[in-house]
Amino acid sequence: MKLAQGTVIGLIAGYYDVETAAGIVRTRARGVFRQKKQKPAVGDRVEIQIDDKGMSYLVKIMPRLNRIGRPAVANVSHVLLVISAVEPDFSLELLDRFLIFFSWQKVKATIYLSKADLIDDDKLSEIKKSLAYYQEIGYPVFTDYHDVQIKIPELIGKDQIWTLAGQSGAGKSTLLNHLKEDAHQATGEISTSLNRGKHTTRKVELFKLGEGFLADTPGFSSIDLTPIKLNELCNYFVEFKRASQKCKFRGCQHLKEPGCEVKKLLEEGKILASRYKDYLAMRTEISEGRIPEYLK
Repeated sequence: MKLAQGTVIGLIAGYYDVETAAGIVRTRARGVFRQKKQKPAVGDRVEIQIDDKGMSYLVKIMPRLNRIGRPAVANVSHVLLVISAVEPDFSLELLDRFLIFFSWQKVKATIYLSKADLIDDDKLSEIKKSLAYYQEIGYPVFTDYHDVQIKIPELIGKDQIWTLAGQSGAGKSTLLNHLKEDAHQATGEISTSLNRGKHTTRKVELFKLGEGFLADTPGFSSIDLTPIKLNELCNYFVEFKRASQKCKFRGCQHLKEPGCEVKKLLEEGKILASRYKDYLAMRTEISEGRIPEYLK
């Protein structure tokens, strides 16, 4: 009997595919996980036990960094956030929702504008101007398809797990198919009545890319921000958090407090007005404890 460690890269009909130093091992989880109400997730670092007959069992889950999404991916170090220029239409509000959600989850994000070739130059210029602000506050931004195809594999560090995220129909599976030609992910058309894509990804699977892994996940139709604590929301807006060091009052919520640096920068046009508007909308959503109907 021997023990080996590896990363869960897929879940198929109750079996876990674990990539180890010796290759991929298909294994089942021990019943102890059901008793503890635990379930291994794709991305988990695990220990497997292989007996003398070649039978293998998943016996231990290593401590997780995080666990995000449904179905879940564990130990995500970075998100490649795919936001479409059109079909579905570009939305700063949706972009902010994703960025705040992942900031809350302590996961770094890189933005990729998909379908940029499907809109006219004036509209693209307008979108790029908005995205330049996000680049300024610290988010890497890609607006060129060839750049993202070449550079993303170079950015994924050893054993890192990156995941694609974005609304349904934004082009995540199409991008994955180009990044990893043997992925063969299904792609789907847009539902014009809802201005959103049809879900084409049904499961989570990790694909080897660069020195680490890239995961494709089912598209998000909505993100629930209500579990975020209201007084902590402002800390997930990176430029608000930086500016708050100069606020007159500690714990300033950037509403009507005197000596607020965030409001000062907003008035000077140094903070994007749509960001502050989205901040206020998220505060209302969290205080009411429900996602707005139009975002469901």
